Amino acid sequence: MSEEVPLKPMGKEDIRRLELALILETLFREDVLEKIRSSSERITWLDSLFVAAAAFARDRAEYSVSKIAEELGRSESTIRNHLSEKTEAGKLVAETYQKIRERGGVLEISLARTEENKKRIEELEKEVKELKEKLNKIKTSLQEILKEL
Repeated sequence: MSEEVPLKPMGKEDIRRLELALILETLFREDVLEKIRSSSERITWLDSLFVAAAAFARDRAEYSVSKIAEELGRSESTIRNHLSEKTEAGKLVAETYQKIRERGGVLEISLARTEENKKRIEELEKEVKELKEKLNKIKTSLQEILKEL
């Protein structure tokens, strides 16, 4: 997936597009996916990432910290911490913005399959095939029983 996003938002729609790009590209980083998988506080961590992306997009549109905090329903100190990269979410979102900026505003999301993922997909496909075969056998048996009745 590749799409151009505004690096300097000029309105609500631009802010929304940049915010979404920051969220998506950050979420699909392999290191972030691993953190999400292994985190016991997954929901809190994701919420922090979403708030950081929203704050960052509004900051690029030159919103004040107080306006960002008001719009997002968070404290000004939380917003400042994200924007100054004192939080892990803030650091990740800032890195993502920098990558997008280096590409001239082009959003790139790679859903590349790693070897581990490929192997797991093959295992699941095999399991689905086996389950379908079992289901067909059960259907056949049920049809035979119904004929006898």
